[in-house]
Amino acid sequence: MASKKLTLLIGVLCLYLSYANAQVGASYDIRDSSLIPTRRLAQHNEFLNNAYPFPAKPRNEWEIGVKGGYTYGFTSVRNWGPTGGFGIHLRKALGYVVSLRAEYDWIRLRGLNWQPSAGYGKNPVLASYYGNNTGELIFYNFRSTVHELTLQSMFSFNNINFHRAKTGWNAYIFGGVGAMTYSTFYKTVDGSGNPYHYNSVLSQFSTFDYKHRKEIRNAIKQVITGGWTTLADRNGTTATLGGAPLAAVGVVGLGFEFKLNNRFNIALEDKYSFASTDLISGQKWQNNYDQAAYLAVAEVKHNDSYNFLSLGLNYNIGKHAVEPLWWLNPLDYAYNEINAPRHMKLPKPVLDDSDGDGVTDQFDLEPNTPKGAPVDSHGVSRDTDGDGVPDFKDKELITPTQCQPVDADGVGKCPDPQCCKDLKAMIDSGYGGGHGKCSIGDLPSITFKGRTVTLNNDNKALLAAVAVKMKANPNCKVAVIGYGESSKAAQQLSWDRVNAIINYLVEKEGISSDRFIFRYGQSGGDENTVDLRDGTGEEGPNTVPAPHPNLRKK
Repeated sequence: MASKKLTLLIGVLCLYLSYANAQVGASYDIRDSSLIPTRRLAQHNEFLNNAYPFPAKPRNEWEIGVKGGYTYGFTSVRNWGPTGGFGIHLRKALGYVVSLRAEYDWIRLRGLNWQPSAGYGKNPVLASYYGNNTGELIFYNFRSTVHELTLQSMFSFNNINFHRAKTGWNAYIFGGVGAMTYSTFYKTVDGSGNPYHYNSVLSQFSTFDYKHRKEIRNAIKQVITGGWTTLADRNGTTATLGGAPLAAVGVVGLGFEFKLNNRFNIALEDKYSFASTDLISGQKWQNNYDQAAYLAVAEVKHNDSYNFLSLGLNYNIGKHAVEPLWWLNPLDYAYNEINAPRHMKLPKPVLDDSDGDGVTDQFDLEPNTPKGAPVDSHGVSRDTDGDGVPDFKDKELITPTQCQPVDADGVGKCPDPQCCKDLKAMIDSGYGGGHGKCSIGDLPSITFKGRTVTLNNDNKALLAAVAVKMKANPNCKVAVIGYGESSKAAQQLSWDRVNAIINYLVEKEGISSDRFIFRYGQSGGDENTVDLRDGTGEEGPNTVPAPHPNLRKK
């Protein structure tokens, strides 16, 4: 039955292991100074200042635990189970692999031989009840209570992982030394103080072999119904503690811990203890039996030992500390820092720029730009005037639109300027030969400051003089010419200024609007100047819609 329960327990733990094994995550913030003990702060500060490559070991929590489980003795008297025990411990990590554990265990052991013995003459306690070498057959039995205190070195071997941050389970082995006391008793006498005699058992069985051991023991238990009242043989033991014999003990074992959360875990552990005494069972000699006569024919002396298979619950304690180090992967920091640096100083990346134009090759749409040629943000040679000839070849860097297309050097052929056309028109009308009908003479230019379209007092005075001349020469027309063709904004500003001058002469000075020729966005002049000249004989509108009304100056 106990075997089935143990198998079930192991199965449940294996299922949990398959879940816990998938749990991963970062351990702790390597830069957190509150986790570092005072004695290691100097190293921590050097690490943070990149003066030392290794981070300081953090303060880590202690583990306390309780456990209970099944015990089994290896003594001169065969085990009479089941028996159990419990223990408590305190554990502290020295590093990521090695830790120390102080443990106290209370162990109960029982034994009952299913083969009779007659060689009890060397046992002074039993000899006092049954005589010395009388030949009577008895069955050895005992019950012992062990108190064990040990200091153990523990070695974890699966927390250092190369392919995951950390795992939800931990395997370890351990070994240590300590001291134990034991208190052993026999069932020797009944309630009346008379020694037990086993004639009924001896007469019931013809042979005492292994296959009948259960029936033999059951028969013996019907005889020894009293309590554990007889103090066992101590063989003159001198070392005692609290009246109980004191002996040295060594322990070895292995265990598995399964994490429930960052504070709690459960542990399945098997610990084997070997004592420096052979009297835990109260028998110093192991009997070998002659099955025909049931007599001891040889005696073999050996020290006693026992096993403790347990299931425990552990809890981590501590403030401003990380988990016990055997739960942490020391490679976790290095891998996380490589993947997403928070502390490492990385060199500035060096990106190739084959043509040296300042735009890296991976973004350069023109990877072979000649040296020194100005480029845009995509690494393409700049063409300021958009004539198809890059600036580094263009001998006319800004070619007006009306002068395009251009030749291979970026030079365009411009049409005759408006002034030439106007002069030709005056000549054709007879103005140059003295037959013209207009003698208004030279007219002033109106200058604007900045990007304003408002007429100042000086401008208004000049326009008043123009109005006087126009009234004196009713047959004359006046061309109002604004400049600025380089952009939409410049064209609209030129239109606004021409419109402001014509509106002033019409609305304030009473000149008819049909006596004006409206010209804006012309080339060859100052964008901040509007020229007025004799326009008699010229053709042109006296009003023009705003070219870009959304850009008009208010």
